[in-house]
Amino acid sequence: MKKKVGQMLKYLASVICASSILILYTGTYSISIAENESTYEYLKLFSDVLQEIEQNYVDEVDGKTLIQNAIKGMVNNLDPHSNFMPPEAFGELQDETKGEFGGVGIVIAIKNGVLTVISPIEGTPAYKAGIKSGDMIIKIDGEPTADFELWQSVKKMRGEMGSPVVLTIMREGGTEPVEYKLTRDIIPMTSVRSATIQPGYGYVWITNFRDKTDNELKDALNRLESAATPLKGLILDLRNNPGGLLGQAVSVSDIFLDKGEIVSIKGRLKEQAEVFKANATKDDKKYPVVALINGGTASASEIVAGALQDHKRALILGTTSFGKGSVQSVKPLRDGFGLKYTIARYYTPSGRSIQAEGIKPDIEVEYNFEEPEAVEEKEQKPASSMENRMLREKDLKNHLEPIKNQNQNIEINKQKNQENIEKRPSESLVDLEKLKKDKHVKRALDILIGYGVFSELK
Repeated sequence: MKKKVGQMLKYLASVICASSILILYTGTYSISIAENESTYEYLKLFSDVLQEIEQNYVDEVDGKTLIQNAIKGMVNNLDPHSNFMPPEAFGELQDETKGEFGGVGIVIAIKNGVLTVISPIEGTPAYKAGIKSGDMIIKIDGEPTADFELWQSVKKMRGEMGSPVVLTIMREGGTEPVEYKLTRDIIPMTSVRSATIQPGYGYVWITNFRDKTDNELKDALNRLESAATPLKGLILDLRNNPGGLLGQAVSVSDIFLDKGEIVSIKGRLKEQAEVFKANATKDDKKYPVVALINGGTASASEIVAGALQDHKRALILGTTSFGKGSVQSVKPLRDGFGLKYTIARYYTPSGRSIQAEGIKPDIEVEYNFEEPEAVEEKEQKPASSMENRMLREKDLKNHLEPIKNQNQNIEINKQKNQENIEKRPSESLVDLEKLKKDKHVKRALDILIGYGVFSELK
């Protein structure tokens, strides 16, 4: 038995050692497990517990499963964005970066032990069905989600285009669960959509930060700028943008900035500190910008909003953002396992850490998340109550606490999306009539028009 436990400990040690290799951008750093007496004493305690359970537990147990569950508990208790993933879950994570996939189109998290919607992605089956931020998913195809891990929930909601899935949802203020029968669709891979709201004023919506988002943005801006009326102002919509690639957030910010810092990151190691700066080019955009944010604006999109705000390059309008200000790295382990864990925080150019606090808008404009038509037809809940129900970083279990002058949350993923996805014109993905009834967009347009009028006054 002691020999068996010893073998199990060697297995545990090998996994822990493998997980201590950090991959950050293009560099690799090794961190040794602290070789101190206290650590070894607790490993002995672990050995004692493992041996006791294997020998005397009421049912026969598998030692490897016990160790995997122990590692899972260790990592999951670090922060909400760190996970130890079995091969199946790690495969799901890798699939997200390989191109298109069938699903319902929602960003989810675990809040107080309940699977909760952070935000639906506009244009997807979930959004069209009326699923909203803050909704609690209690069943998927009739199976309770109480014991599901996040990756298991994601896997159950994905599937072939055209296949059905039923989500049972409890909504704040509701007394009975509601079933949403959805048909899976291909989640749009185009990350930038645009439209001319009225002559001289453009609208660009960045849904997330994928590979080539910066090129998509440049193409959209070129189309707007080449219209008959010169572009006088731009509305940059970052609402409900869950983030994505750090490099793309930097590149998008750089399009509007010609100098200065965009973002800096800082981890426990000095080697992990890095500063990203803007570069002046002949294509830098000079027209005024109003950026829209809300509680669903997270991670990489908060970097863009923070950089433009600190450099006074854009007026930020809306409500306080999600507040995810940490950096994750993904590490493949032996036997198909994977480790996703937090390695750094990020700073905005002024040195702000937004972790669990978020970007605060220059002009706060509340927004209820009902359809604009419904708002006109009947009295709705106060906007503040609708906004306050949105799930934010500070609501997540074990979230990193705010730290002044340190950095925040972005997922780093170097893998490329497939490039053979057919592109659709971004104009066709924007409902212009609905846009003109959008409270935030209307306010932003008024500001841009007013700015133009005042700038011409003598």
